[in-house]
Formats: sequence, C-alpha cells, structure tokens
Amino acid sequence: MQFSRFVALGDSQTEGMGDPDPRYEYRGWADRLADRLALSNPDLQYANLAVRGKTTRQAREEQLAPALSMDPDLITAPLGMNDVIGSSDMAAVHGDLDAVYRVLHATGATVVISTYPDVTRTIPMGRRFEGKLLALNAMMREFADEYGFVLVDLYSAPVLTDLRAWAPDRLHASPLGHERFADGAAFALGLEHSSADWAAPLEVLAEPRRLYRHARDTRWAVQYLTPWMIRRARGRSLGDGRAPKRPHLTPVRDG
Repeated sequence: MQFSRFVALGDSQTEGMGDPDPRYEYRGWADRLADRLALSNPDLQYANLAVRGKTTRQAREEQLAPALSMDPDLITAPLGMNDVIGSSDMAAVHGDLDAVYRVLHATGATVVISTYPDVTRTIPMGRRFEGKLLALNAMMREFADEYGFVLVDLYSAPVLTDLRAWAPDRLHASPLGHERFADGAAFALGLEHSSADWAAPLEVLAEPRRLYRHARDTRWAVQYLTPWMIRRARGRSLGDGRAPKRPHLTPVRDG
C-alpha cells in the first residue's frame, strides 16, 4: 500500500513515550511506521496529534477535528488505555469510541486500531485493570469488524509480555516494544518486507529469584506507581498544557 497523508491520533503510546528521540523527545511506533511508509513514498506527509495522558473523550474533543482537516488517507487511532487505568465508565468510553470511529470510517481513509497488551503479565497489581482491559479489547475487535478497520492484536503478542519490551515505568513500551508495534502495524497493512513474526517472543532468560522480583516491583511502585496515583488524585495528567509534537502535515523525509 502507498499513502500520501498519514495522521496519528492517541495518547502516550502513539506519542512515543519510552522511545527517546533527539528531535521530538520521543519517537514511538507511529513515527517508525511513517518511516517505513516513506520507503515506498518519499513524499509522504505525516502528522502526530497524540499527547500523553489523553482519554478517549479528550481525543474526541481535541484531536478529531484537526485530523479531519488534513484529509488523511491513513489514520492510526488506538484509543482508550488511559480510560482503563483511570476511573472511566466503560459504557461511556464505548460511546466516545463509536463517535470517533464512525467519523473516521466516513472519511474513506484506511484506519488502524489495536487491542492492548496484557498488563496483568507486566504490571504489579495489573489484575485490578483486567476486566476493563478485556472490555476495551472486545470493543476494538467489534469496531474493527463493524467499520472494516485494520486491527493490530497486541494482546496476543508474546513479545509484549516480556519486560524487555517495556520502559522502566512498565506503562510505556521500550524502543524494542515500539519497534514491534510498528512491525505489527506494517504487517497488518500488508507492507512489503513485513513479517508475521513481529509478535514472536524474545530469547528466554533465566527467571530471576523471587526476592529479586519483589525488590524490583517495590522499586517500581515507589518510583512510578506512587507519583501516578498522586497525579490522578489531584486530577492532573502528564499531558496537561502540552501540544502535539507534529501538529501539522510535514514531510517524513527532509529534502
């Protein structure tokens, strides 16, 4: 497939947190996918409207209209993970997702969405989110079927249950994790040289001892979980006051 105008919507995952980049602070799977698409179309224009911390409702209110104004022929819009780990009513999330996806479908563009990885395997206390995660993933499959969207099934990817695919905060993918997500999107789109092996597990390492795992999880809770809970209690987000890193269509390749 060849596209001319690619617009990405979303939250920290699509912004690219966990995948450092000297130009935009973070690179991420969507930027990596844009680089691949530009191999077949060097004139590809790309915008990334994703901002960390955004809920589905905020993406609907803040990102949808700017995206439509660019008349994209490719849109990526995996939404909802901040609703899963927040206090959102999943019935309301379904309504917001449907409102966004119905409009995106009407554009005639190719739309890519995804399920979300199994956080119960990577985040301590992750099982408290399991019911909402499974509900969101069911919605994503439903919308992919209803609207004919391209679905990247991250939940079924063995590599994404490996901590090496995650940044130290375990909430955002590592460079390797973002690369595998881009690989999965490329394969789902049928891009040349993409591979069905994108989800394959990494080489198995020896399981760390229980005491080490406990210490590791305790450090994670102190360093990452506690600040997140404080921000949530105060009604704050890392994305407050932030603008998208690529708010307008610009060439993926310079010159």
